[in-house]
Amino acid sequence: MGADEPRIAGHPATRVSFLFAMDDRSGRRSVMVHLLREARRSRMAGATVFKARNGFGAAGRSHRDHLVAEDAPAALVIVDAPDRIARFLEAVDPVLEGVTVVLDEVEVIDSGVIDR
Repeated sequence: MGADEPRIAGHPATRVSFLFAMDDRSGRRSVMVHLLREARRSRMAGATVFKARNGFGAAGRSHRDHLVAEDAPAALVIVDAPDRIARFLEAVDPVLEGVTVVLDEVEVIDSGVIDR
């Protein structure tokens, strides 16, 4: 490997982050559960949910983890190929009312590749 060659090669990808409250629902189903199930069904590269202890939204209303209520803010994050993210967003669009969706173009550096 020459001095000018990068030591770690990456590839472009898209990261989608869904921001919602843990108690958000689409009909009778949890938004979080629906998104996770659809991600698995769509064979996305992976999905992770991060639950926050406190936060606030655009309206300024505080969301936090309570003993009696579960309106804690959460984020579900998926990183995959741009075309796969686009198809996933089309599939979950009906349940995204009230959910903030953030898209970022990223570079992924794999330590190992898993065939799907």
